[in-house]
Amino acid sequence: MQRRQPFVFSRADECPTVLRARLQQWGYLFFRGYVPGDTCDTLLAELVAQTEGQVALDGASGLPRLTGQPFVESDPDWDRIYPRVQALESFHGFFHSASMLELMQRVAGGEVFLYPMKMARISTPGKVGHETPPHQDAYSHHAGPTMAGIWVALHDVHETMGRIMVLPGSHRQGVRRVFSASGVGGVQCEVFPHETTWHVADCSRGDVLIFHSATVHKAEPNTTTDTVRMSVDTRFCDYGAPVFSTNLEPHHGWRIEGLDWEHIYRGWQSPRLQYYWRDYPNLF
Repeated sequence: MQRRQPFVFSRADECPTVLRARLQQWGYLFFRGYVPGDTCDTLLAELVAQTEGQVALDGASGLPRLTGQPFVESDPDWDRIYPRVQALESFHGFFHSASMLELMQRVAGGEVFLYPMKMARISTPGKVGHETPPHQDAYSHHAGPTMAGIWVALHDVHETMGRIMVLPGSHRQGVRRVFSASGVGGVQCEVFPHETTWHVADCSRGDVLIFHSATVHKAEPNTTTDTVRMSVDTRFCDYGAPVFSTNLEPHHGWRIEGLDWEHIYRGWQSPRLQYYWRDYPNLF
């Protein structure tokens, strides 16, 4: 039987050594309200504006509401919307802010390399069974042990909306075998019979989850009537650690025709973050 326990909370002002030890113990760090609410509100509104009317912000709750047909990653509606999301300069710049980079550096213990692949998640109701299955980023990103994921809730996320779940301590078992599965990504990693307790929590806008590259994580199904869960995430590693070439491509650029950096950058106001990884010293 699967059991749920609440996330172990961390504070950004804790000693970096304590934070790094906790990451090694549990495989993740969870920070309440690290990103300012107005920063989340601004990005959320910009993401919603790219959905061609499929999603709208509820005036009373501030939550995204499904106003069109349900869709999931790789559906035709997703493929029309996502290049517009990826073209947002603010979306890519979100993780490059001084405060976000400072948090990553405190956790890593030094300079970090922020992956150019930035990801937006749009989980609509009406797609139960298509949620992200248990997986490890070490497999999907061909990543080493210093890589970590960083995920941010752009609005409050409650139990029925498709929360992210983490299998605590699972990173200590190494990279696991995988097999085909339904849902985002199309593969699931092995979960051992004794691993029955998952960590999860309702999130508030601005909450941040950082997780080890080998930590098993998954999404709960969105079982609401019309609430959409929207979040953003990316990956980072110790500066100089090896980074596989596919992580230099736009998210879904390998399968959506025309979704490349030239398309993404054409409307940007600043060149500062364009092709910033080209001189990274350890690409393979």
